[in-house]
Amino acid sequence: MKSKLRKGVPILQKNQLNVIELFAGVGGFRLGLEQANKDLFKTVWANQWEPSRKEQHAFNCYNARFQEGIASNEDITKVTNETFIDLKPDLLVGGFPCQDYSVARSLSGEAGLQGKKGVLFWEIARILDQTQPKYVLLENVDRLLKSPSKQRGRDFAVMLATFRDLNYSVEWRVVNAADYGFAQRRRRVFIFAYKNDIAFDDSQRKHSQQDLIYKEGYFAKTFPVKEEPYKERVSSTRLPEDVVDISDLFSYNFQTSGIMQDGEVTTIHTQPIEMKPVTLGEILQDEETVPEEFYLSETQAEKFAYLRGPKKIERTSADGHSYTFSEGGMSPTDELNKPGRTMLTSEGTTNRSTHVVEVNGRKRFLTPLECERLNGFEDHWTEGMPNRMRYFCMGNALVVGLIKKMGERIEEIEKTNAKKEVQLNLSI
Repeated sequence: MKSKLRKGVPILQKNQLNVIELFAGVGGFRLGLEQANKDLFKTVWANQWEPSRKEQHAFNCYNARFQEGIASNEDITKVTNETFIDLKPDLLVGGFPCQDYSVARSLSGEAGLQGKKGVLFWEIARILDQTQPKYVLLENVDRLLKSPSKQRGRDFAVMLATFRDLNYSVEWRVVNAADYGFAQRRRRVFIFAYKNDIAFDDSQRKHSQQDLIYKEGYFAKTFPVKEEPYKERVSSTRLPEDVVDISDLFSYNFQTSGIMQDGEVTTIHTQPIEMKPVTLGEILQDEETVPEEFYLSETQAEKFAYLRGPKKIERTSADGHSYTFSEGGMSPTDELNKPGRTMLTSEGTTNRSTHVVEVNGRKRFLTPLECERLNGFEDHWTEGMPNRMRYFCMGNALVVGLIKKMGERIEEIEKTNAKKEVQLNLSI
């Protein structure tokens, strides 16, 4: 077992939440929660394992940056139930892969369901089943809501039904970080689940599902939205009781915001109340500190001019069919008075999606430090690994400031829960 115990697993104290962090990367969830309240959020166990890589750069970075709890560098599917039970988690967090979440009846028909092997969401479900934490906070790409393309919404519906069967209610929201004041136009879906028998659930059930989405819910108070939907996109449905029926037959158009309680779903395409974002120009480091290696050569500049320009290319498919591939043009360089575009794992390569900035008449890549700033990490957070991996890790990371906001909302919920528990004890 490749785990690293620093100062032991913190013992749960009053006003402390034990946190398990899965698919931890370089620690964006943990950093954001600790920025919200380091005394409240105590990460007792975190897992980061990249099976295809001999050198575990992300794990090494995580392990170097955080000094408490257990940092695990092992296959999550091989971690025992007892390990998680002993941790007594209150909050599970993670940015899990977008995969195929279809399920089937087991061969006996009696032993439950079988999901596809290697699908890591089922590891989340296993841990929740064994430990029943109060809260769950997850992140994924926004296409999760519409996958797979041939049965839209199926995968997300399977997830919602799994939470329902584990006695959780769920809110979700697609958030563009730039809409709420951050430096990157990065859209991700966040999923917040909470146990049905806690005080927060009692308070939520006093409101309609639409009120929760617009004003009273977890995300509404964290990332405010206008009280009218985009293009009247509001709908409701009830999930089938049998998850296998969902996997085989169910299709639904989930919008950017929604809630599920006891299988009842309301979903709305909400519109953010936008904040002024940080611009790309504001996060650039002093030009005198940028090494020469990040400036484009004449050949690279010409290549980017082609990649970012409009084009029509005649191509032939594998079956011999001829077609025209068309691609619209984009600005030759990224505008410094706007937030950055979504950063991908290919950042820093000669690729159409890579940021190119022009400063003092010279074009260059973003530096790894600037990519850290785009995601809200501390300067030099990923220092020590090759630049290619620094770009890759930031392309996989989330915007830390969003997690800070979400952590602050969980802190508010905990304070409300504590007051209700005191009132309940006084009335007994």
